[in-house]
Amino acid sequence: MQDKLILRVVAKWLIPVIILFAFYVQFHGDYSPGGGFQAGVIFSSAFLLYSLVYGLESAIKVLPDHWLKVAACFGVLLYAGVGVVAMLMGGNFLDYSALASEPVAGQHIGIILIELGVGITVGSVMLLIFFTFARRVLPK
Repeated sequence: MQDKLILRVVAKWLIPVIILFAFYVQFHGDYSPGGGFQAGVIFSSAFLLYSLVYGLESAIKVLPDHWLKVAACFGVLLYAGVGVVAMLMGGNFLDYSALASEPVAGQHIGIILIELGVGITVGSVMLLIFFTFARRVLPK
């Protein structure tokens, strides 16, 4: 692999900024456009950039497949778990108002947790898809 000094320096600066922006989109999504899906895509793009600059093997060492599979499952379980908890607290499935004593507080808690589950799932599945296709292209 050729030494790509400028790309590596720019990536070292840009990757943390991309991840920070993903967290902003994730946790500001209930107040403005954005949310879990967009944050998951932005978060995974940081690791896609890392993979393109530092190599696929390095990216897989940072985020192994089994961690990504666990994260994808956890995100789906978090999403469904919020709905089940709402049902156990006397509401309908995904009725966020039942999650707290005040309906507005329950709405905020529910939206944040749901969007977090979506973000974790989307980010990890995007990376799993990329790693799967990128491995098929590598020469053996």
